[in-house]
Amino acid sequence: MRRIVLPEVGTFEAWRSAARGLMAEGVPAEEVLWQRGAAEAADLFSTAASPPKAIDPREGASGTVPAAFLNLARTVIWHRDPQRFALVYALLLAVRRDPRLIADRGDPRVARLEGMAKAVRRDIHKMHAFVRFRETGDPDAPRRRFAAWFEPTHLVVEPATPFFARRFGDMDWSILTPDLGAHFEDGRLRFGPGSARPPLPEDAAEELWRTYFRNIFNPARLKVKAMQAEMPRKYWRNLPEAALIPELVTGARRRAALMLEAAPNPVPARAARIAGRLAAERVKPAPVGDREAFLHSLGGCRRCPLWRDATQVVPGEGPSDAPLMIVGEQPGDREDLEGRPFVGPAGALFDRIAAEAGLDRARAYVTNAVKHFKFVPRGKRRVHQSPDRSEIDHCRWWIEQEQEMIRPRLILAMGGTALESLTGSRRDLMKRRGGLEETRDGTPLLVTVHPSYLLRLPDPDRQAQETALFGADLRQAARMVAQLSPP
Repeated sequence: MRRIVLPEVGTFEAWRSAARGLMAEGVPAEEVLWQRGAAEAADLFSTAASPPKAIDPREGASGTVPAAFLNLARTVIWHRDPQRFALVYALLLAVRRDPRLIADRGDPRVARLEGMAKAVRRDIHKMHAFVRFRETGDPDAPRRRFAAWFEPTHLVVEPATPFFARRFGDMDWSILTPDLGAHFEDGRLRFGPGSARPPLPEDAAEELWRTYFRNIFNPARLKVKAMQAEMPRKYWRNLPEAALIPELVTGARRRAALMLEAAPNPVPARAARIAGRLAAERVKPAPVGDREAFLHSLGGCRRCPLWRDATQVVPGEGPSDAPLMIVGEQPGDREDLEGRPFVGPAGALFDRIAAEAGLDRARAYVTNAVKHFKFVPRGKRRVHQSPDRSEIDHCRWWIEQEQEMIRPRLILAMGGTALESLTGSRRDLMKRRGGLEETRDGTPLLVTVHPSYLLRLPDPDRQAQETALFGADLRQAARMVAQLSPP
């Protein structure tokens, strides 16, 4: 039986060195008694009858284990459970045989140690949050001196205090705990034995801290259980603001009621009516059927920022009694320059496939869901950019006006932007393709892709296949228009 006595400072490094030596000798876990310092009892197998044999923990041998195991062991070592050293060493031997074991959270050994590591990390976080320093030295000295008392749940002083050394490197301080003391002097951190709670003086800054805590306390958001979970009662006696908590909790309901009474009154109903009237006056809808008034209003559209960079607005065109309305995405570069829809490469492809499908564009009203060209400049080129939801929503008003003027018996929605504008959603475009839906006013709507989608396909076979499907959609639209049109 081997007994390993580990130091109270540098515990992990000592454990790691000893574990290497034991692992190199092939010593099983049940043959080792681990102990940290003289005060801690040997763990797990301390009742063994055979006498222990001493071993120097500095003797060791090299060994390779996963980094995840070292990270886990480096944290678990600071847990207060007396079995921690034996548990980690047993897992070390198992991981040496099967390195994949460390990633198996279903293994009870790994799960237990992960739970212990989580408790240690939480305790380190609590120490960082709830240590309150009090000034103990001369305020006029070159380096001011402070001290604090803290009672951690686990043995976390050594891994937690480098945080304070980085944060408070311009002053000297001590953090005293029952297990270990941390002392930072002249930029150097050292550790000493634990102590009883010292009589620390009252700090003048604590009244400022209490004032700050009183003012940030929000009684309307008080949740006592959540507060105690984040700030357990065991820490309260070392926190200057804790003396205020009972009073603040007791008066929370009354203070919340006072805050509600002091809140501003709701906006009067007449204000909403006035705002609605002003909005209506700013954007007056064009009279139904009056295309000239519609074009005049559309030409001055400032509903979204796209007008600033576009050359001009691009309205729809076609017969006022067209049985079919074809809605695309937005004008392209050619459309923006000429002021007409579907005159660029995508429009030429559409015209060719429509003619083959028996769909007469001259008898259809052709328009776009967004009326201004959205682009990104790339050198001398203007690269098309898809409209966003806000731009589509602002332009929907114009589509509805066109729909009201034309009153088509069928709408062909080409692409996601048109589909979103007319139905509110572009999801599952390819699944909805070829299907018949309805717009908000009940007009039948046929879904298909935009011709520009066909131009962007790099694979010739895929492009031919998708072009054939697009032609089938246009033939279906032609048949439906013929069926829906009056004799």
